[in-house]
Amino acid sequence: MQRIKWMVPTVYIAFLMLPIYWLLNMSFKTTNEILGTFSLWPLEFTVQNYVTIFTDPTWYMGYVNSLIYVTINTVISVAAALPAAYAFSRYKFVGDKHLFFWLLTNRMAPAAVFALPFFQLYSAIGLFDTYIAVALAHTLFNIPLAVWILEGFMSGVPKELDETAYVDGYPFWRFFIKIFLPTIAAGIGVAAFFCFMFSWVELLLAKTLTAVEAKPIAATMTRTASTSGYELGLLAAAGSLTIVPGAFVIYFVRNYIAKGFALGRV
Repeated sequence: MQRIKWMVPTVYIAFLMLPIYWLLNMSFKTTNEILGTFSLWPLEFTVQNYVTIFTDPTWYMGYVNSLIYVTINTVISVAAALPAAYAFSRYKFVGDKHLFFWLLTNRMAPAAVFALPFFQLYSAIGLFDTYIAVALAHTLFNIPLAVWILEGFMSGVPKELDETAYVDGYPFWRFFIKIFLPTIAAGIGVAAFFCFMFSWVELLLAKTLTAVEAKPIAATMTRTASTSGYELGLLAAAGSLTIVPGAFVIYFVRNYIAKGFALGRV
């Protein structure tokens, strides 16, 4: 029985890691080997795919562009969601539940619905092919998500904390920054994580609203076709590298995520 308890999670983890291993396996192969043979490891080991990515500005700037607009989006989304979530958590006003539900409907809508309006708007005001264009477009989906997550954490904090701070003479913003935000640090970490990941993996808006200067890595990966077909080894190497930022974010906020699943609205 003890052996079975040990084997079940091991097999499950191995099953989850299989696609990642296969992606790494392909990244060290040539396209001809990928198409011509089936092997559990590279028969002709090569790092040329990674060399191409780190030496070709078209490739490595895709990662830089993605990191820039994703970071901007995460900061804006969390900063805007904090006061909004506090208002939903602490105050009752006419239409509050309807407004809260309306925010979530933006998260439910597919990105394709907003692609053309955003494209025309940003082209008209000169924001097309800029970092801020993609970052602002993603806030349409990430701010409602962040508000929903943070409101759950804030509702778990007793209102007596606010009242005690007011009695002690704390101005609102001093109380909010010095006392309240550290109390919901786990919720902020969870909200930032989900905003980062949703913005990092989103392709349609990022591809529609950029052309050259701010083109993300996801858009670059869709343009690897040549006269000989797709460069599968290069695509695998690029895909392997796209996992790295997400892994770093998960590592740094892992404790907050655990608390978020245990305590908050996740």
